[in-house]
Amino acid sequence: MHSSTPTTGTGPGPARRRPTRSRREGSPVTLLAVPALVWYLLFTLGPLLAMFYISGLSWPGMLAPRSWAGFENFRIVWGDPLFWQAVRNSAIQIGVVLPVMVVAAFMVGYYLTLKPRGHRVLRVVLFTPALISASAKAMMAYSVLAPNGLLNGMLDGVGLGSLGRAWLADTETALACIMAIDLWNGIGFTAVLFAARLGSVPGEVYEAAELDGSGHWRRMWGIAFPITKDYVGVVTMLQFLWILFSSAQNVLLLTQGGPGNATTNLSFLVYNKAFVQSDLGYSQAAGVLLFVAGLLGMLAIRRLLRQTY
Repeated sequence: MHSSTPTTGTGPGPARRRPTRSRREGSPVTLLAVPALVWYLLFTLGPLLAMFYISGLSWPGMLAPRSWAGFENFRIVWGDPLFWQAVRNSAIQIGVVLPVMVVAAFMVGYYLTLKPRGHRVLRVVLFTPALISASAKAMMAYSVLAPNGLLNGMLDGVGLGSLGRAWLADTETALACIMAIDLWNGIGFTAVLFAARLGSVPGEVYEAAELDGSGHWRRMWGIAFPITKDYVGVVTMLQFLWILFSSAQNVLLLTQGGPGNATTNLSFLVYNKAFVQSDLGYSQAAGVLLFVAGLLGMLAIRRLLRQTY
């Protein structure tokens, strides 16, 4: 009688089922995203949809009765010379301020990466305008540009008093003053951002270029710019959106859109029609067109700088 040896589990048999992950394993992560999603729907998508809805209403004030107007507001906006004046002013503002700001900020940011003497103090000085409130910056600008302000005083001091004028009240200079304030406000802050990004470029890259005989100008635009081009695109988009949508604060605090309509841009027009003239339908119809302009501008910047996001 042969004794039978116990069989081991190595032989052929039914395959064991691997323990499967619970489908609820990702639930905690999903739950953590819910508050952010609710916030986005309420405070980003909600106001956007409300803007499109209000643009189709005839609504002369917050407490006034409203009625459906359809596309009538868009027809009024499209035929309003003030709207086209605002479009012109916004186009000039973006066409001048955006390229000057990005180029100048990139050059200053590159200079900061060279760590000249006092570069830490210079970073603080450049970043200071971003720490000052809009009303305080407007007061500073007015003290310089007023008829009896610092700029006219300096011109008088060097014998050029005949060139002095009421800079913010002159149709030929008011918009240029607003653009100058935008540049003062944005170049330093943007330069610090560029310096932070350029600081991550390996120093060996610059050293190799220097051995090849490349000067600072060639290193800046031939090496630093291509390496950080994606970041340049991001900053350009952010500054474009700020100029287009948020520059109304300087107009509101300094010129109220004047003299005449010389400084009325699209963002100020939307504010003025809604909160001063209480024409909410017109305001939001102009806001929809402003939104479309911002979207097209973003797509143009992406195409121009060959962004991949």
